[in-house]
Amino acid sequence: AAAKLNKKQADITINWMGGLHHAKKSEASGFCYTNDIVLAILELLKYHQRVLYVDIDVHHGDGVEEAFYTTDRVMTVSFHKFGEYFPGTGDVQDIGSGKGKYYAVNCPLHDGIDDETYQRIFRAVMEQVMLSYQPSAIVLQCGADSLVGDRLGCFNLSLKGHGKCVEFMKKFDLPLLLLGGGGYTIRNVARCWAYETSIALDVEISNELPYNDYFEYYSSDFKLHIVPSNMINLNTPDHLQKMQSTIFEHLRHLPHAPGVQMQPINDGVIETSADEKIPKSSYRCLSKNSMEGDNEFYEEHSMKSSRNERSHNLNSKNLVPEAKRIRISSPKSPKSP
Repeated sequence: AAAKLNKKQADITINWMGGLHHAKKSEASGFCYTNDIVLAILELLKYHQRVLYVDIDVHHGDGVEEAFYTTDRVMTVSFHKFGEYFPGTGDVQDIGSGKGKYYAVNCPLHDGIDDETYQRIFRAVMEQVMLSYQPSAIVLQCGADSLVGDRLGCFNLSLKGHGKCVEFMKKFDLPLLLLGGGGYTIRNVARCWAYETSIALDVEISNELPYNDYFEYYSSDFKLHIVPSNMINLNTPDHLQKMQSTIFEHLRHLPHAPGVQMQPINDGVIETSADEKIPKSSYRCLSKNSMEGDNEFYEEHSMKSSRNERSHNLNSKNLVPEAKRIRISSPKSPKSP
């Protein structure tokens, strides 16, 4: 999908099976075994100086934020439930580190946020982000667990409220990659991404669901759109105003949109010989069965700083002790008689 945007074969591409935003370089996390978003953004960076990542999943997009925590070429913006909630990261004061300081934007929200409240903060923040950062491509993670009635979520968004985020980002007329993500009330996930596909295509679809093999799953009304509940919105105007003011203050620290000298690249998306070019000296053996590159960092429970900042403390102390290098030889084939 990212390669199609790079080659200008489409202005919007979609991968609803993607959006696995919790996976890290060294570990699976939160039902995510590999971070396709990071891989897609790395592909976009071959052709685009600045890429904007926006996450409307109910959970914080910690894996993507961590991957780009120290660079100004990717800005990450996450709107998520914050507090005693997985993954526990995404405070408004988590803003990036080093060269990437102020390029991580977090909007921590409380239970019960509705369409009107969500759109008010989303539009205000994203307008300022677009003005300050001026990206040339956008990746939008459309996790459906922020919808009302999700089995793991706690927001009160309708399909229309969720879809308005897609509409808003689409209006900037930049290469746009739409991704899936979380969503644990399956019938509503299907409703959501079908509706947002129609938004991407500028096609109006009926609220009456067409008959299909899974029609019974959508009883009792068999409608496309879902109705918000009467749950209490715990996002007070005072909380939202303070959060917005803090975010705007952080964005004011940004310099003019950073320029990057782009290098000529190959036409291929993946360089198959890349692994062969990695020098053996760049690895250290951790155990008999695992190896770690010099640029990988792991958590130590004794540290009390932010997990993402800790993982990107590139110039501090070495977190992994030197270990004895071993050579693993392939088994010899038996000699023929």
